[in-house]
Amino acid sequence: MSTPTGTQPPAPTRTVHALVSGTVQGVGFRYHCAYTAQDLGLVGQVRNLPDGDVEVMAQGAAPDVARLLTWLHHGPRWASVSRVTVTDLRPGALEATGFEITG
Repeated sequence: MSTPTGTQPPAPTRTVHALVSGTVQGVGFRYHCAYTAQDLGLVGQVRNLPDGDVEVMAQGAAPDVARLLTWLHHGPRWASVSRVTVTDLRPGALEATGFEITG
């Protein structure tokens, strides 16, 4: 079956777990991350970890997840990101219906 003229097939889903290190707590990182992810139509969560890192779980169209990952490497203007570690998970692994701040 062919795709109607002028339409694109849906992008494959990508699910990631990311750990963001550096000066990423106390600078609005979670709030800006959630806003960016919601704007991209992603689902998942962002939270502060006790060790000072920020953990992000995100799922959505692969190009949109890639855009969020690019954003994670710099964050909001007050952040100083030193490292982003990304692990791909099974596509569709998250059962979230929105993107929220959980901690």
